Amino acid sequence: MNTLKKTMLSLLMAASVAMISTSALAETDVGRATYKPAEAIDIVATRIQTAIEAISKGASSEEAAALIKPAIDFSKEINANDKVDNARAKANRKLKSAMSHAKESALQEAEQELKDAKKDFEALKSLI
Repeated sequence: MNTLKKTMLSLLMAASVAMISTSALAETDVGRATYKPAEAIDIVATRIQTAIEAISKGASSEEAAALIKPAIDFSKEINANDKVDNARAKANRKLKSAMSHAKESALQEAEQELKDAKKDFEALKSLI
């Protein structure tokens, strides 16, 4: 009986050590596009540039806020490591600040925040 207990315990320990993590097997959902960090950074920078151009052409505050929102949402796709994530969060705060300036009809401040955010997002490529 003692040998059986030791054998079962050994098998249980071996099975738990050999078990593969589900995160290692994780795949993307069907229909969900995934992007490499550099691609995601380029897409966010493009969306920020679109918002900057719209503001400089005289877009209303609602239109500017509507153009900033996709950049904020898409910035969550940038995922490489902790350094990149911390820098992304800092740049994302500038985007959120630009969004609140746009909602307050302070479009000049929003445009400046967008320019700063774009520089910060483009600087993320050096951290990858």
